[in-house]
Amino acid sequence: MYTQEQIKPYDKDDDKGQQVEAMFDHIAPTYDKLNRRLSWNIDRGWRKKAIRQLLPHQPKNMLDIATGTGDFAILAAEMLHPQRIVGTDISEGMMDIGRKKVAERQLDSIVTFKKEDCMNLSFDDNEFDAVTAAFGIRNFQDLDQGLREMHRVLAPGGHLSIVELTSPVSFPMKQLFKIYAHTLLPFYGRLVSKDKEAYRYLTATIEAFPQGELMVNILQKAGFRQASFQRLTCGICTMYFATK
Repeated sequence: MYTQEQIKPYDKDDDKGQQVEAMFDHIAPTYDKLNRRLSWNIDRGWRKKAIRQLLPHQPKNMLDIATGTGDFAILAAEMLHPQRIVGTDISEGMMDIGRKKVAERQLDSIVTFKKEDCMNLSFDDNEFDAVTAAFGIRNFQDLDQGLREMHRVLAPGGHLSIVELTSPVSFPMKQLFKIYAHTLLPFYGRLVSKDKEAYRYLTATIEAFPQGELMVNILQKAGFRQASFQRLTCGICTMYFATK
């Protein structure tokens, strides 16, 4: 079994970060369409639940890590009404689509995008009062380092909200998801995105990613406190919430 850091999209010598950037640039035009269909359109509901974790705290200055095409940042802007959300990603192709969606919704004054290496963020210590990540941290080249950076830029008392795809742990969903993830998901992903490796890679990252109590321990090791998790949709997705 490979660890999360060892799994790469392509069989090349380039480091994982470079390969992930190239992969998402390539699949960006079809990414949103595939997400909706492959998740049966329930990914929006998962994002909403993750954002609701922040509602009591009313963050005003937010950072959305691995923002992709900006769906989480846009939904957070509409639900939380912060003063500022910075969406960061390594893929300009994904963020370009996000910029168009933000402009269409007239959220330009709130949501901006910036290319960033999540292993070495350019932001100041304690700059944000909320940090979020939806379906992206399993692509980190180094999960521990990425979480330490998220902790560094979060203000004391600020909150972290993560939603991530995970492997179900209970019968029969565990067995059904395994069949789905190794057959329909990569087949349909290859058919629509024209990238035969991308959705096989994404399946592998889901299976290798630490989840539940193990992920809570990793968050605590990175410096977060009051870390907790909640499984959604029979464990296909998991939410995490923590405080600095």
